[in-house]
Amino acid sequence: MSNNQEFVVEKTTKQESLLENVKSQFSKAADIMQLDEGLRKILSINNNEIVVNFPVKMDDGNIRTFRGFRVQHNNALGPYKGGLRYHENLDMDTSRALATWMTYKTSLARLPFGGAKGGVQIDPKEYSKSELERITRRFTYAMGDNIGPEYDIPAPDVNTTAQTMAWIADTFASTKSPDERSRIHHVVTGKPVSAGGLEGRDRATGYGVVVSLKRWAEYRGLSLNGMSFILQGYGKVGYWAAHYLEKYGARMVAVQDESGSVYNADGIQVEELRNYSRNNQNKIIGYDRAESIENDQFFALKCDICIPAAMGNQITEHNAYTIDAKVIAEGANGPVNNIADSILQERKVDIIPDILCNSGGVIASYFEWLQNRNGEIWEIDEVLEKLENMISNSFKRVLTRSQEHDTDWRTAAYIEATSRIADAYEQSGIFP
Repeated sequence: MSNNQEFVVEKTTKQESLLENVKSQFSKAADIMQLDEGLRKILSINNNEIVVNFPVKMDDGNIRTFRGFRVQHNNALGPYKGGLRYHENLDMDTSRALATWMTYKTSLARLPFGGAKGGVQIDPKEYSKSELERITRRFTYAMGDNIGPEYDIPAPDVNTTAQTMAWIADTFASTKSPDERSRIHHVVTGKPVSAGGLEGRDRATGYGVVVSLKRWAEYRGLSLNGMSFILQGYGKVGYWAAHYLEKYGARMVAVQDESGSVYNADGIQVEELRNYSRNNQNKIIGYDRAESIENDQFFALKCDICIPAAMGNQITEHNAYTIDAKVIAEGANGPVNNIADSILQERKVDIIPDILCNSGGVIASYFEWLQNRNGEIWEIDEVLEKLENMISNSFKRVLTRSQEHDTDWRTAAYIEATSRIADAYEQSGIFP
């Protein structure tokens, strides 16, 4: 797989779902900033929740029906923006949680977007490429005008790729008149470069994780050079984070993916492991320059930096006490549940929250959207420079809010993001 991969180290209860996590995070920030009760109610619900059921003909000629979701949380700041994932465990509650996170992520980055999320409830490994294409195209058609370049702009997420986005863009365009087609290329972002995509979009989320870590190290008076890190997930987020950390002199000592966990205290070469994984069905297990360890030992490994870059609820109250790192950089959405968050704060482990740490992807998506909208071509160096500046500025704003309210960085990030949305409602008012 080229995207983030799922595996469960510790299972959490239904009460500790991603949706409950994000609700609690928002409520804590709203209480501290004394958010207007009316606005609190608005942000506690979703604007739109869409479920589509659609048929697709399989390679063997049989017809199967599939279920897709799209949750549009809030668009006070601009069009809805958020990824589409293909996963067998995707449901409405997961989509609600991820859409809500996107609202605060785009606001924190000061982008002119709201938040949305969704996808199709499938395990893509069970389908051929031609079947995935038909599923994608039929899902796009079923969504109809619930997506659009100035209304709701999807992007890749777990188990979806640039190819997926190209199929969506082509299908969406095919439903429009010829004179419209040249003006709607930005209906999705994360497309292949040859199909209007942005140079550097593939590495943007992982690069953003590293930018956040650079700012963290500077704030703590440290250097990334010589630091050790462990990485959960060796898809596009994890790989690119490792790639750039290695360039800054950090040492990768352990990696975990859906196939297992490998460890070498002396270091694991990033490109070497990637090449091995590509030749091993995208699995790291069996890599002979590191020892295999049990999955439940992974988060207890001694390191400077821990990067969960896979799925949500991976660090819980069951393993938070074992964390032996200076900082957790959340490359995934919601990898640390709220109970674990409190435990880690008590233990003085820094946490760079997801809505800041992994915002590089949506920032780069904004660049691609602008590029398509304005008919421009952006070079990769320009993209990465602008990306670093935006994440660095977000980090500074979070630090300021944290000091102002004497609170943790996650809550400070929510306060900063929510304040911008509150300002938008105050200026525009509520119709009628």
